[in-house]
Amino acid sequence: MFASENGLKGDPRLEAISAAIRVVPDFPKKGIMFQDITTLLLDHKAFKHTIDIFVDRYRDMQISVVAGVEARGFLFGPSIALAIGAKFIPLRKPGKLPGKVISESYELEYGHDRLEMHVGTVEPRERVIIIDDLVATGGTLSAAISLLESQGAEVVECACVIGLPEVKGQHKLKGKPLYVLVEPSGVDEFC
Repeated sequence: MFASENGLKGDPRLEAISAAIRVVPDFPKKGIMFQDITTLLLDHKAFKHTIDIFVDRYRDMQISVVAGVEARGFLFGPSIALAIGAKFIPLRKPGKLPGKVISESYELEYGHDRLEMHVGTVEPRERVIIIDDLVATGGTLSAAISLLESQGAEVVECACVIGLPEVKGQHKLKGKPLYVLVEPSGVDEFC
């Protein structure tokens, strides 16, 4: 679901967020319209709008965990977690966390990857949201859902700043709702 379909239609904050995201053609390869959120982070008002919209959505949903997907989910997740009184759990790429970890593999358009988290960071029945900057195929979010649910957590929703109007990977999200702030700028293929 897009924020504009959930009571925020015409909200100038969404326009400011969208305008703050730079589109870089042909990066990282020809034909990709890269959605660069670093320019969003440079615009303190647009960045604050992004955090505020997520906080408004999740404040009263009894969320106890915000899980951020490496690496750009780390930019939004901790601020949201602090504002709603939840803990933040980083979901990392392989080999980035010391100590005992659990992992979940997933398919990419160009190969395989894996997400890891520390053992014991989430308790059974804790209510979790998963945050990332962008959803394209849904593979990474699906792996995050599986990883958290394997530990007994209840994944309430996935949230992304940018997403396609009809996310190609919605079916991969295991029936979990997806909340997206803005559509990408550019052409069909994006990253």
